Amino acid sequence: MMMARRTMRRMVGATAWPWARATRSLSLSAINDNRIIMSPPLVTLDLPEIWTPPDSHDCNPLPQRNCSNLQTATVIDGKSIAEEIRSGIDKEVRRMKESIRKVPGLAVILVGERRDSQTYVRNKIKACEEVGIKSIVTEFADGCTEDEVLNALSNYNQDSSINGILVQLPLPQHLDEGKILDAVSLEKDVDGFHPLNIGNLAMRGREPLFIPCTPKGCIELLIRSGVEIMGKNAVVIGRSNIVGLPTSLLLQRHHATVSIVHALTKNPEQITSEADIVIAAAGVANLVRGSWLKPGAVVLDVGTCPVDDPSCEYGYRLMGDVCYEEAMRLASVITPVPGGVGPMTVAMLLSNTLDSAKRAYGFT
Repeated sequence: MMMARRTMRRMVGATAWPWARATRSLSLSAINDNRIIMSPPLVTLDLPEIWTPPDSHDCNPLPQRNCSNLQTATVIDGKSIAEEIRSGIDKEVRRMKESIRKVPGLAVILVGERRDSQTYVRNKIKACEEVGIKSIVTEFADGCTEDEVLNALSNYNQDSSINGILVQLPLPQHLDEGKILDAVSLEKDVDGFHPLNIGNLAMRGREPLFIPCTPKGCIELLIRSGVEIMGKNAVVIGRSNIVGLPTSLLLQRHHATVSIVHALTKNPEQITSEADIVIAAAGVANLVRGSWLKPGAVVLDVGTCPVDDPSCEYGYRLMGDVCYEEAMRLASVITPVPGGVGPMTVAMLLSNTLDSAKRAYGFT
């Protein structure tokens, strides 16, 4: 029995580690080819599920946390990285226009007057203009009917000049969010929220047409920052369909060991403090304090919590889920708010829209 275990461990080492080196090589080599996004196709990340039995079931006590060597985290400039990606998209859009006289088209549906949603839509439309993507916005009042939204979606589904459709979330409570998202054509679901896209993201051996933009942006930030994902302990704080759930699925596809902390988790601080990678997406300002973090952890703050501030242009400012000042003294790498994950979300939306147009027009 012991001989069999040793043999299995040797087999795992012989197959897994060469694959890991090949994956790192693939990610780095992407800089030298025509791809805009460095993340490899998900199917190429799939590995056989071979477990290595432990030599002993005895557990060692957790070591004491050593916070004596406090540091200053490296700040990931999401804005700069997003600009690099958008530059590549701009070149591809111009090449498409010159070659086939077509450009990608994005339609956005905005319901209600939430200030944060209005800001997000403004940023997305501005980004489309900067890279040459055509954009259309349909706005509805808070009290609009479900049929009004569904009719607009139906028109966009049938419009061949529209390659991507985005419904800005959250929607007012009287609207059935699931029904509305299901009505978006799968081939135009550039937000990646269609159940078939989420299902294919979750299943090994499957490739979704689109990966949700914020999770995709988080992985792209990690890869471009040289953060190893495979084999690391990752905690996702929040389990929304928009960010938390797809982020946890995507991290698993990249072979992280993933825990999800949510509002009913009994010991969120303890769980998070053991993570190598923390992705905070709860939408609660300053929820994650320094005591939640292991020294040297990688921290991506997805939180965008609007806080009233008359001195700002739109009367409010955005704060993250992570207490930035405390986290800076413990984390090895961190994203700011704003200027971290947010610009990457927009860049991934543009990337998904471009991919959709290429697929629809057979453009390579």
